[in-house]
Amino acid sequence: MSTLVEAKELTRFFDMGRDQRVHAVEKVSLTIGEKEIVGLVGESGSGKSTFGKTLLGLHDKTSGDVVYRGEVLPSKYSPADFQRLAAKMQMIFQDPYSSLNPRMTVGEIIGEGLRLHSAASIESVKEQVAEWLRKVGLQPDHMSRYPHEFSGGQRQRIGIARALILEPEFVVCDEPISALDVSVQAQVINLLGELKESMGLTLLFIAHDLSMVRYVSDRMAVMYLGSLVELGKADEVYFDPKHPYTEILVGSNPEPDPNLERSRPSTAIQGEIPSPVNVPAGCRFANRCPKAMDVCRNTTPELIALEDADRLVACHLYSKLVPG
Repeated sequence: MSTLVEAKELTRFFDMGRDQRVHAVEKVSLTIGEKEIVGLVGESGSGKSTFGKTLLGLHDKTSGDVVYRGEVLPSKYSPADFQRLAAKMQMIFQDPYSSLNPRMTVGEIIGEGLRLHSAASIESVKEQVAEWLRKVGLQPDHMSRYPHEFSGGQRQRIGIARALILEPEFVVCDEPISALDVSVQAQVINLLGELKESMGLTLLFIAHDLSMVRYVSDRMAVMYLGSLVELGKADEVYFDPKHPYTEILVGSNPEPDPNLERSRPSTAIQGEIPSPVNVPAGCRFANRCPKAMDVCRNTTPELIALEDADRLVACHLYSKLVPG
């Protein structure tokens, strides 16, 4: 599988003044192959959304690189960069209501990208909008309506159509189902799966629900306080977590299938996630980890490969596996 997008030690800090900075994302390296779905999970405040937005240039990079098809993208996008890359990389936002302009009709919202980034005629834009409304399970006559006239699930379908009408190669899905009812979540997930297969999409799928991420993803990355702590095939990470944070995160995740037996008891993460302004020394999870050792409190673990080179974990419990 060839690499489509790669983050190389990608870092994004937010300056707060008085020499204070929010360490939202720090030195995260991740490759995403063509037509691959990588799930990104972690608690609220772990930096998942900031990482996705920085990949797409919606946040400037503090340091590190994003490489797209071999091209190192600018640290700060110019209007010309957004114009050039919008047709290749898009984002589906978390809130399907606040991300849609309430003063624009559905037809205007979905067709806006075509009007800005193509030379399509007015009639052609209208025809393509009608086709995309059909693709996402809505009706062409919906294009004259406004966002408030639709349910949450329908609004998310509108957001999906808006992002995909330009036929991008790479899409960041920023918790696209978190604001939806459980009964609607599966519909949206299945829709994304169908579009992924028919269009050959590559997705970064950000979510809280680990069981849902396991269902839709090829690989799963686990993020904690701005850093990656584990990465591997989705089933392996879910059923055989290596990092203590991943293990607790999986144990605290409700299992929707009562017939699926789990070999470990349900757990809950103790304590609060530290402030990203005052990131602790050593392992960032040490103050909440039931397996923490002295070394964890003063030495930051590196993301290293286990016996399987595709399985990475940042934990001192596995430091003995480092060559030499």
